[in-house]
Order: sequence, then C-alpha cells, then structure tokens
Amino acid sequence: MRVFNRPLHGLPVLIKGNIGTRDRMQTNAGSYALQDTVLPGDSTVVAKLRNQGLIILGKASLTEWSMFRSSNSSHGWNAVCGQMYSAYYPKQCPGGSSGGSAVASDLGLAWATLGTETDGSIVIPSERNNIVGIKPTVGLTSRYLVVPVSEHQDTIGPMTRTVKDGAKLLQIIAGPDPNDPYTSTSPFQHQIPNYLAACTLSGLHGKRIGIAHNVLSASADKVAHCMPAFEHALTVMTDAGATIIPNTDFTAYTQWKHRAYNPVTRMDFVSNLATYLSSLEKNPKNIRNIEDLRRFTRAFPVEEYPERDTRNWDTVIDAELLSNSSPAFEPLYRQNLYFGGEGGLLGALQRHSLDAVVLPTVVAASIPALVGTPVVSVPLGAAPGATQVEKEAGGWDVVEMGPGVPFGVSFLGAKWSEEVLLGMAYAFEQRTLVRRRLERWVCPRVDLGDVVGG
Repeated sequence: MRVFNRPLHGLPVLIKGNIGTRDRMQTNAGSYALQDTVLPGDSTVVAKLRNQGLIILGKASLTEWSMFRSSNSSHGWNAVCGQMYSAYYPKQCPGGSSGGSAVASDLGLAWATLGTETDGSIVIPSERNNIVGIKPTVGLTSRYLVVPVSEHQDTIGPMTRTVKDGAKLLQIIAGPDPNDPYTSTSPFQHQIPNYLAACTLSGLHGKRIGIAHNVLSASADKVAHCMPAFEHALTVMTDAGATIIPNTDFTAYTQWKHRAYNPVTRMDFVSNLATYLSSLEKNPKNIRNIEDLRRFTRAFPVEEYPERDTRNWDTVIDAELLSNSSPAFEPLYRQNLYFGGEGGLLGALQRHSLDAVVLPTVVAASIPALVGTPVVSVPLGAAPGATQVEKEAGGWDVVEMGPGVPFGVSFLGAKWSEEVLLGMAYAFEQRTLVRRRLERWVCPRVDLGDVVGG
C-alpha cells in the first residue's frame, strides 16, 4: 500500500497495556501473572494500526486487570508500573482503567492512544484528563488478543485531544474480524461509515437530545461540581439547533443501583480469561484459570495482597457463579439487557424519539455498558477553585477530586450510532473549545526536538 493511501502514516501512538502485541513489548494487563507471556500474533487492532503505518511507541499503564481485581485498590495502580497520576492536581487520580492512555494523550506523548472499556474505562479517564474518549459499540472494533474482562461489554476505542483525531483513529480500527464473532453483528461488514466526514459544525442541528434527570438526581453528590457547566452545555446545544427533551428517564435506574455487582462481567471473566490464557504460546507462570490467577496474586508480594484485595474474583469463586456457559447465566444477562434496554438508555431513546441522551461523563457509562452501546465524551470544564479535596477511599494517597480536576459531557446513543454521536460531539467541541482553557499543575517541557539532533 502506498503512503498516500495511508493518511496517518508515521504518526506515533500508544496503546493500553492489555492490548496484545507479539514483540518485545509486554502484554501483561499490569500484572506479574502475565509478565513475559507470548501471544500467537498481534491483536487485530494493532495489526490495523501497523498496516496503516502508525508507529506504536509503547504500551500505556493501566489499572491492573482493567480494574477487575480489587474493590479497595486505587485507580491507576498496577503491580508492574505502580501508581500513575494526572497532570491537573498534585497526585490526581487519572481514572480507571485506561488512565495511562488518557494521561499520555493529554500530555502529547503520542498523537493518539487506544484504550479499552468494560464500564467507563475509556470515558472516565478521558474526562479526568481533558481529552475526547470514544467508547464504540461492542462489535465495531475487534477484541481479538486483547486481555479480556467481558465479551458482552468489552470494546476498544480512541482517546485523543480532538474529536476529529478520534474519528480518524476509529476509522482505522473499526471493522469485522473473523476472530471476534461479535464483529459479525455490525451492519458495516463491507464499508465503514466516514467518521471524519461526520464531524461538521451542523452536527447538533435538528437533533433531539434527552436528559435523564432521574440519573442526575440519584447521583447528585457525584455531579454537583459540574452541574453549572452541564446546564450551560445544554444552552450551547440549543443555540446550535438541538432540541433538549427533559425527563427522558432511565425507568429501571433505581432498581439497577440497588444491585451489589454485575454478575455478567464476572461470569464472562471466568470463561474469557481461560480462553485467552489457552491461546498463549508461552505462559511462564502457568496461569490457566481464575483460581490459578487468584492463587498467584495472593502469593506474589509485589501484587500487594491483601492491602489490595481480589474481591472481584472472590465473588465469582466463592459464590460459585461458574462461567457464562452455565444455565444460571442467561437470566442474569437478560436482566442486564432490561436495565440497559427498555428500563435504561434504549427505552429512553425509543420512547422519546431521541438521537442521543446527554449526561455528565461521571454518570454516563454504566447503563450503556450493559447493552454495549456507544458513548463519546468531550471536555466540559474543571472543578471550581473552592472544591474540597477528596482522596480515594482505602487510605491511598491519590486525589479523587480537587480544584482544577477536569470533567466531561457525554453523548449516549443507540448501537452503531457513532457517526451521529461524533457529529454532535464535534459541533459541541468547536463551540466551546474547553480543552484549550484548562490549566495543568504540571506539564512536559521537553520535546523531541530538544533531544534529537537536527
């Protein structure tokens, strides 16, 4: 393929540390359990990047096991790399689990980065680092040879400084893959939409956008710092030609919030982890299943057990939830489809004939996660100077909230609606340009030209 057919040829990217490569880079998901494993090849998304001439500089740190190990660990920590931080407040939590990808993109350590999301792991770090995060529909991008959590919820997406850059990167990584059956459900088997062309200033004009006020009310403490900016964002959207529809509530939201945890992701993890491990050509720690993984993690000192527990795995093993092939799985999965569908986002979209629902990013991810629908997060503002500093629960020296910590606004849509969401996100981004206004506490002061001779 000639270079002029590869418009992103030569651009540097970083990828999250759970995205597989067959080279000298580690695919360890931040855990020593996977250190020095050898994959049978590159993951499909990496192969697509390489095919387009992008240069993979390395792997970004992440919350260990994509935040699917501990209930009491800090976001942004893993045993291999330690604790990472964001740049807008001292010792700021970067969000989990694609925090390293978000920090790197924000600071310009690469043109763009890739993250993965099961429930919030692209969009939450994106808002906390003042960047754009695109969580695609499950099945739009292949998960082949990416360390899994849940086949029903995992997806791979761009984390970039602008909506247009995110659209360009999504264009490359989207598409069917025979190694990931979920991609066969995509309506774009022969041609991917032109996501870059969707980024127009008229993207909000004529759109019906709903506000799930019961989500905001149920999460008042989480969204208080960003509500004035969110209300202003609705005015911006109205001025751009959108119609804002109030009270497009998620009718089963209260019922969903009362649930202790999501059993689907846990049962998926049992099956999906074993499948991934069986595909490895080299597995030095001989980890074959979730029981082996828990045993190793608890015994290996650098993994910091029990200070950082293994609760997500414990709930599977101790409750005998078994795998996603067990008879108990189907009714639990159907319940998820109700919470995210008729009783959640999809029901709201259908009942009110909406193009999207808009929410503060901090409360936007979990309901779409249940049904695998897309979310695009765009920078919206930063916590006011009078915001009280809050540290992460568990006694960790990591700042969860404080003055200047960025936040975002998210556009939520139906499956395969990325084209429409990107259009709305771009139109909003260009009318606000929030990213340019936020100030960091720390910023890189050395560029490539300072260390490489002319």
